[in-house]
Amino acid sequence: MSAVSVDAKFSEHYAELRRLAHMRLHRDGGGFALETTALVNECYLKLRSIESLVDAERTHFMAYASRTMRSIIVDLVREQLALRRGGDMNMVTLNTEIAENTPDTKAGKYDVLQIHEALNQLEQLEPRLAQVVELRYFGGLTFEEMSETMQLNERTIRRDWDKAKLLLLVMLQDEA
Repeated sequence: MSAVSVDAKFSEHYAELRRLAHMRLHRDGGGFALETTALVNECYLKLRSIESLVDAERTHFMAYASRTMRSIIVDLVREQLALRRGGDMNMVTLNTEIAENTPDTKAGKYDVLQIHEALNQLEQLEPRLAQVVELRYFGGLTFEEMSETMQLNERTIRRDWDKAKLLLLVMLQDEA
């Protein structure tokens, strides 16, 4: 794979990658020691060696990118925690319908590592549900785009999303 083809792929989707990175860093109250451009650049550095991305469709490319951004953010939080020895951990809101469907007002507040661990647990139990959460929450894809990416009908994706939200909520509450 040539560097030109990787550059072309990132150039083609750069605006969307910046939007995704900005949303990911700022929608939950921010507080990360990472700027939007830096997150996109880190994502580029991690993904530039994946040859299959050159021929990937937009939704698949964005799914890879969103997973990579998640990984970068989790690594950053872990690094900050190691430096602070557990103090002043940034809290982020799980800004989905999970919080809206729960009577407990604190139910939507979890730190990045709790969300990451719960998603890893979900991936062990139900890999498809974890992929739905990743594409929707971290990737910002619509149900239609997720349906296209996963080659499932939209109604199945919506049911999986509802089930995944409930399972994640239970996992997060068990950790608390």
